[in-house]
Amino acid sequence: MTEAPQILLRHHLKQLRLPTFQGEYAKQAQLCAAENKDHIHYLARLCEMELIDRERRMIERRIKAAKFPSTKSLDSFDFKIMPSLNKPLTMDLARCDYVDRRENIIALGPSGTGKTHIALGLGLAACQRGLKVRFTTAAALVHDLIEAQDERRLQRLQKHLTSQNLLIIDELGFVPLSKSGAELLFEVISQCYERGSIIITSNLPFDEWTEVFGSERLTGALLDRLTHHVHILEMNGESYRLKHSRNKQK
Repeated sequence: MTEAPQILLRHHLKQLRLPTFQGEYAKQAQLCAAENKDHIHYLARLCEMELIDRERRMIERRIKAAKFPSTKSLDSFDFKIMPSLNKPLTMDLARCDYVDRRENIIALGPSGTGKTHIALGLGLAACQRGLKVRFTTAAALVHDLIEAQDERRLQRLQKHLTSQNLLIIDELGFVPLSKSGAELLFEVISQCYERGSIIITSNLPFDEWTEVFGSERLTGALLDRLTHHVHILEMNGESYRLKHSRNKQK
């Protein structure tokens, strides 16, 4: 191919947003010629490569948009150290059918038992299936909501949160909420109710959530929404971090 057609082809591929096609067409042409493959095989191979790369870039964008503090998969979680956790259920949830059904997940257990890891793993699985995910801690979310309210952009933030297929709220119960903060969090969860799915991790059993929200009425209404369609993951056991630290000292 002469230089002029190559320049024109690169221009067209750029306009069509086919970067993998552009980067591979010459190399694949040589390979297909050496393998005696016809033009149909050549084009099919390029299209497949473009689709695979496009899916990879899409997943990377979803993961970045989710704002995970770290990327962890369920494959890296040691289920043997947490026998109370229902592994078959957890792995089945990674298929993300619960998101299609707009069901929620609540992971309960003491600090250090891997609740955040499980939430991150399920969030990563959702990103890999092309779903919109947002990860935050309860304290950070309440802070953002109060700040948005003060700056008169609360509605915009609420719209962004409710547009997610999966909202992950980590560490509910670590910090008591102010009255206004509890009400704002309740409003977000109510808006997400049956529009998308929510994952919540908490170190407190349900009967102690009133200590976080400061109101039995508000807590009752919140739990009524969250537990309507819910999968509960019980993670009761010794802190993994504490156990690991103790073993290192032996």
